[in-house]
Amino acid sequence: MSVDPMAYETQFFGFTPQTCMLRVYIAFQDYLFEMMLVVEGVMLKKLDGIPGCNISPSQIRKCTEKFLLFMKEHFDKLFAKMEEVLLQLVLNIPKNVLLPEDRVQEQYPYSQEEFQALQDELQQLQQQCREEAALEQALRAELEEQKVVKAELEKILQCFDGLENICREHGAGNFKESFALLTQSSKKLQDVLKDVEEKSKKMKQHDQLM
Repeated sequence: MSVDPMAYETQFFGFTPQTCMLRVYIAFQDYLFEMMLVVEGVMLKKLDGIPGCNISPSQIRKCTEKFLLFMKEHFDKLFAKMEEVLLQLVLNIPKNVLLPEDRVQEQYPYSQEEFQALQDELQQLQQQCREEAALEQALRAELEEQKVVKAELEKILQCFDGLENICREHGAGNFKESFALLTQSSKKLQDVLKDVEEKSKKMKQHDQLM
């Protein structure tokens, strides 16, 4: 079999010429094997009808195998010549022939350096696309977090609105002022509680000394 990759022919035909020749070879070989089995069967029937014939089926099989080997050797030689002719004259695209899909290269030729520059630029664009996709994903995640925070803030505002309505219903006036007064009262209570705790500690210490 030919070792030439024949890439241009593969592009045109849609299959490698070597693969085509291999399938033809296998088809011919299978047909040869089947033909020899048919011949062997006919010989067995003919000899079976001859009285006094001492030729056994095993002897016929040996003769069939020898003849098959002889035929296969000659077939391989003929097929090698046929393969060479087909690959050169039938399945071969001449060097001066340009496929229609490659004519754009003839109109717009480019050097190896220009092709490498395009490859580098393409890699850079792909990297930028990946970075932009990652950034977009991060922004989407941040947007989702902001939606959650916004929902929590809306709940807090609703809570404050409810407290303000309660304060108004009970004549407490402005909720902000009430909240400030409540904060001051809470601080005073904390100071009083702290003072009581200190006095309690002193009294316990005094009792222990007594």
